[in-house]
Amino acid sequence: MEVYTVTVATGTSEYSGTNNYVFVTLVGEGGESERTLLDNPGLDLCRGAVDQYKVTSRSPLGSLLLVRLEKQRYWVEDNWFCRYVTVELPGEDKVTFPCYRWLVGDVKVEIRAGMAKTLRDESLSQLLVHRKTELLERQNTYRWAKWAPGIPRCIDAKTEADLPQDARFENEKRSDFEHSLQYALLELSLKKLSISFGKSWNDLDDFKRIFWKLRSPISEYCMEHWKEDWFFGYQCLNGCNPRMIQMCRRLPENFPVTSDMVQSSMAPGTNLDKELKAGKIYLLDYAIMDGIPANIIKGKPQYIAAPLCLLYQHPDKGLIPVAIQLAQNPDLTSPIFLPRDPPLAWLLAKMWVRHAEFQVFQLLSHLLRTHLVIEVFCVATLRQLPAVHPIYKLMAPHLRYTLEINCRGRTQLISPDGIFKKVTFLITVTGFVTGVVDLFYQSDHDVQEDLELQAWFTDISQEGFADKISSREELSTLLAVAIFTSTVQHAATNNGQFDWCAWIPNTPCSMRQPPPTDKDAVTMDMIMATLPDVSQSCMQMAITWHLGRPQPDAIPLGQNMEEHFTESRALELISEFRKELKGIQDNILSQNEGLELQYLFLLPSRIENSITI
Repeated sequence: MEVYTVTVATGTSEYSGTNNYVFVTLVGEGGESERTLLDNPGLDLCRGAVDQYKVTSRSPLGSLLLVRLEKQRYWVEDNWFCRYVTVELPGEDKVTFPCYRWLVGDVKVEIRAGMAKTLRDESLSQLLVHRKTELLERQNTYRWAKWAPGIPRCIDAKTEADLPQDARFENEKRSDFEHSLQYALLELSLKKLSISFGKSWNDLDDFKRIFWKLRSPISEYCMEHWKEDWFFGYQCLNGCNPRMIQMCRRLPENFPVTSDMVQSSMAPGTNLDKELKAGKIYLLDYAIMDGIPANIIKGKPQYIAAPLCLLYQHPDKGLIPVAIQLAQNPDLTSPIFLPRDPPLAWLLAKMWVRHAEFQVFQLLSHLLRTHLVIEVFCVATLRQLPAVHPIYKLMAPHLRYTLEINCRGRTQLISPDGIFKKVTFLITVTGFVTGVVDLFYQSDHDVQEDLELQAWFTDISQEGFADKISSREELSTLLAVAIFTSTVQHAATNNGQFDWCAWIPNTPCSMRQPPPTDKDAVTMDMIMATLPDVSQSCMQMAITWHLGRPQPDAIPLGQNMEEHFTESRALELISEFRKELKGIQDNILSQNEGLELQYLFLLPSRIENSITI
């Protein structure tokens, strides 16, 4: 009689434990153990519990292949989250079987040992069948759907309630998400009651009346300095959309700025032509906004612009705007605004640029280039890579909560009746990823021959955007880009949105009057009639706070809570990556020390390990 010591770890989140029957069977090359009920005296399989049991077998099992877990209802259904199972035979090493999944209903689940294996590493027919069965079940659960033309496809789920339990928020996350939104909307409602609901403002200082508890040091700094040209330029590099600005060596033909126009903004002894050649002139071009139909809010049309903005890296003043055109085609109704123009005209022109910035940042840089891009990787990974595959183990921590937050976004934010419709119109992970890829793929040929990996590529290619990949270097690059996008890039666009958008005149979500066509006709009344009204402004503050605030259950970059890898070399690579992140953290803190306005959005400790909000 062989006696095995089996340790079962239950999840740590609320309602992870169960009072249902749970059975375990060990499956080895030599046969199966007794089907054993996990039932110690007293309470077991409780939230956070690590319980130990004895499992017997009439004969030696040989090498362990699988652990079979079965859950059966007892009185009422009680789902169970299993973190992992370990199995130990006296005198032998402990074997860990990662699980990290919910057992829902009367269900049978078979889990593999933690050692990562590609398809070519598999020789036993029983394990080959297990891989195939797992993927068939996942492909039936996680299906592709088309949400809107022209964008990558997404998970087939009309709402987050249609997602399987493994893709859902944990209870604490769900409660906090919904509570924080209700809290923000409650404060919004109170503000609207205290100020005339739905009406405009009298002057710019009136926006201070909605700065209640929802505020931050940067948003208050923004409120004080938003009119200053250097601060406008600062946000082009350090705001929510630092990828928009580009060096300008030659002026666009549709932006006829002359040297005389901007000479007063140049440093002594230089001119526009010299600074163009020196690489000190930069351009913001919102051509992508041109021709987009404007929204209608409460029966009133809103307005958009597709501006061009020229900036100059001044040796004393920093990066400053020197010319703005609010349309792509220059004509008499689209003058070029300059810093020497009437102050209100120049101020309103900058507001229009920031308004375009809000649209591009939220819908392209944030939604499309992080959330929707990563959803493609998420669905493809779940459909095509079994849990034992090294690339699944690498990607899984960076896909946490992404499907649910995207489903909520499609139904609550960007749906036809969503919130946006009502208010709007450096670090690398490359070395770590390469190390993991090289650990499991000894040559480019191995990449090409991994049929599961190639199916993953195909899903991404057909449903998303990637080309065929045939080398370890290309695989490492694709994975590094995916992980970078789901962590660093998302943090850069998401984490500061309340700081930069809470002061409404700095980044207005909507404009209620058309762009000005006459510099001399701009008045404060025109500006106030153009900016969002009380209702829109309160909604902008509430939503950017809700989405941009630190998450209480956030897992920082690299600090994976789920241990999918068990190989010593893989664990060493993770440890080395964490040390690299610690060095980057210390360097960022050192660089920001003493600065009046610090940029800390990309501290590794503030970058979430996946897109969860």
